[in-house]
Amino acid sequence: MTRKYEMTRRAAGVEATRRRIVEAAVELHEDLGPARTTVKAIAERAGVQRLTVYRHFPDEVAMLKACSSRWAERNPRPDSTGWSGIGDPEIRLRVALEALYIYYSSEEKMIANSLRDAPLIPFVRDRAEKFERYLVEAGKELKKGWRVRGANKQHLSTLLSHALRFET
Repeated sequence: MTRKYEMTRRAAGVEATRRRIVEAAVELHEDLGPARTTVKAIAERAGVQRLTVYRHFPDEVAMLKACSSRWAERNPRPDSTGWSGIGDPEIRLRVALEALYIYYSSEEKMIANSLRDAPLIPFVRDRAEKFERYLVEAGKELKKGWRVRGANKQHLSTLLSHALRFET
């Protein structure tokens, strides 16, 4: 009779190591940015060897996916769906901008580093483009209910787009 091997205690250790690596990457991406973060620095901060990092994350995309998922899980962007229920467009805009600016303020370093590095790293660029689509959709929702026509409607669109941006 052969005994089936079950990796229980070791699996917990492997998962703990993976979490330490991801946390180290998140911290370094916030401090330095994704483009300036090295595997060596991640390994040092996580207290593991570089080879251990590569065993868990064979390439940059795997690491970035894990890091991005962990960060987004802890720092969800404001839920724009609730804004549509606010009838008064001025109040709706204030609520939306307050939520976005609180989010931007609390996550300023990570967002700034990611936007800076987006042109250099395709995965980060894809995430930045996804966030841009979120802002465009939020802008469409925030445009509703304003009583403007013609050139003023275009001005409103431009102002909303500008107001929603992190850089603002």
